[in-house]
Amino acid sequence: VKAGSKLIFEMHYTPNGEEDQTDLSYAGLCFLDKSEVKTEVSGMIAANPRFKIPAGESDHDVYAIAPVTSDQLLLNMTPHMHLRGKSFRYTARYPDGSQKILLDVPRYDFNFQLKYCLDEPVKLPRGTVIECVAIYDNSEENLSNPNPNIYVRWGDQSFEEMMIGFMETIPAR
Repeated sequence: VKAGSKLIFEMHYTPNGEEDQTDLSYAGLCFLDKSEVKTEVSGMIAANPRFKIPAGESDHDVYAIAPVTSDQLLLNMTPHMHLRGKSFRYTARYPDGSQKILLDVPRYDFNFQLKYCLDEPVKLPRGTVIECVAIYDNSEENLSNPNPNIYVRWGDQSFEEMMIGFMETIPAR
């Protein structure tokens, strides 16, 4: 982190019926000399903020891509959706035309948002495209759905939706 940088944390709060609440969020930082840095981890995202999930739809697909602009090693993936999230899949589409499913979460659960760490990093050559497909259930069969009778769009609140495929990578050597 360069001197003078600002760190921004995005926290999502939902009203719980209590006026006075305390935020217990914190960040821990370790400082070391640049010469001691062994690996620099970068973040990538595939996100689509421009979707509209129809009312009553039980299997609505939303797509997003992330192009790989230099040779990378993929370390982990974290799918992010809200209450209507049903499933999430990451697929690598390689420059040679081949493809590989990197992560398939067939039963996404908003209450258990997990970071999926790979046992072995996956090489992503320059020119690879990571495609993420999120499936949403905006029907009344989804017991977590706050309102199956409305169109749903991107928003910070849990009763709205998000579609983000987070990833962490390191440069391939």
